[in-house]
Amino acid sequence: MGAQSNLAPVIIKRKKIIAGGHHGGAWKVAYADFVTAMMAFFMMMWLLNATTEQQRQGLADYFSPTIPINRVSGGGDGSFSGDSIFSEETLPQNGLGATTKHAAQKEQSRGEAGTASDDGEQDQSAEELQKAIDELLGRGGETTVMKNLLKHIVTRITDEGLVIELFALDGLPLFEDETDNPTELMETLVALVADVSRSVTNDVAIGGHVRSKPVVLAQNLVWDMSSQRASRTRMLLQKNGLNSDRVQRVTGHADRELVHRNPLATRNNRVEIILLR
Repeated sequence: MGAQSNLAPVIIKRKKIIAGGHHGGAWKVAYADFVTAMMAFFMMMWLLNATTEQQRQGLADYFSPTIPINRVSGGGDGSFSGDSIFSEETLPQNGLGATTKHAAQKEQSRGEAGTASDDGEQDQSAEELQKAIDELLGRGGETTVMKNLLKHIVTRITDEGLVIELFALDGLPLFEDETDNPTELMETLVALVADVSRSVTNDVAIGGHVRSKPVVLAQNLVWDMSSQRASRTRMLLQKNGLNSDRVQRVTGHADRELVHRNPLATRNNRVEIILLR
């Protein structure tokens, strides 16, 4: 017993070993998350700059948890005979999703079939507008005077309808300088357009455009002038037999929609008469 009491006591030291020294490894995980987030951020910024509005909408729809199927897919013809979640009364609008019960013209015009709800109606409307163009431009071979008149007319068919643009040329104005008093040329052109518009039943919209002023004025009258000229064109059309009920809007665009790169060019003085779809 005495020999055992002389033994030194056994001391056990327990050391807590921390990986990575005093700081640990948590910072590496946080840094990796930060780098991943930054990469995702820069990819998102690149996509926003490199894609169109329609493509961005498609990407948003793809990642939206409330849209279980692609927008361009319809309903009602599948194995379950269900309705499309983007339709009202099983009338889908391809590529755009659900419609409203009273969709605006702008919303309808974005559909695959255009503003018309039926392809037959759409084709018929385009055919009627093309006939109006042929009737207008076909008069150019009648006389030399008619050829000169047609130099002031440009036509184009858009989603909105047939745009008949009457424009001034150097030395051949449509209105007297700085007024809404039409020249003889303008009265003849409007009479010609009114005659053609009577062959169709489309509603009419009128827009006035003027060129910019060479100096900055304290009171710029381009808005008033374009509106007055558009209104005077409306009166000329009605004077030549156009039913007033067909006129849907009369707008002054001032010098905000120029067609010539020179804002002071006479070509920017114009009136657009639109036969709406």
